[in-house]
Amino acid sequence: MMQKIEKALGFVLGTLLALMVLDVTWQILTRFLPMQPSSYTEEVARYLLVWIGLLGGAYAYRKKSHLGIDLLSNALHGAKRRALQIFVVLVCFAFAALAMVYGGAKLMLLTFELEQTSAALNLPMGYVYSVLPLSGLLICLFSIDHLTELVTAKEELPCEFDSEVHSYMEGTDGTDDANASVADAETKQKQKQPEAAVEA
Repeated sequence: MMQKIEKALGFVLGTLLALMVLDVTWQILTRFLPMQPSSYTEEVARYLLVWIGLLGGAYAYRKKSHLGIDLLSNALHGAKRRALQIFVVLVCFAFAALAMVYGGAKLMLLTFELEQTSAALNLPMGYVYSVLPLSGLLICLFSIDHLTELVTAKEELPCEFDSEVHSYMEGTDGTDDANASVADAETKQKQKQPEAAVEA
């Protein structure tokens, strides 16, 4: 379920980014070509950037791509590391639920009630602000999924989380692949040694 939401969110972000590129390109063309400059492209680009920024924040949280200081988590092991990771997820969930879902919903409803509209498009600003509770809801869902992984895991959990692998149980630092490569190289070297002896 979370994988489908993640893929859908990535598709939406890619679509919004493509629309913003087309919008800004059209704005530049109408500014320099002998035609009337577009009056709405700047506003569309601004609102698309807001949506990309907030939805992208939720997507980055899912991928664990946000900047973080991991000195303490790297120094801890076992139950202490798990407790710290659970605490961090709970803090993220609380902020998203209170500031983004609750606060963003109140702001969205207030702008609808005041009938506030944008200058160029005459678009109700409530639709623009609706990205706040939406992105907050996504972060809450991703937090619940992260928390479930943390609680149900039976082994010590790495600091990194790869949503494509979708398992805290497997490290993402590439050490397993490196060890496998070294083992393969040693096996091939041992196989070549008897051949060299026969030739000699």
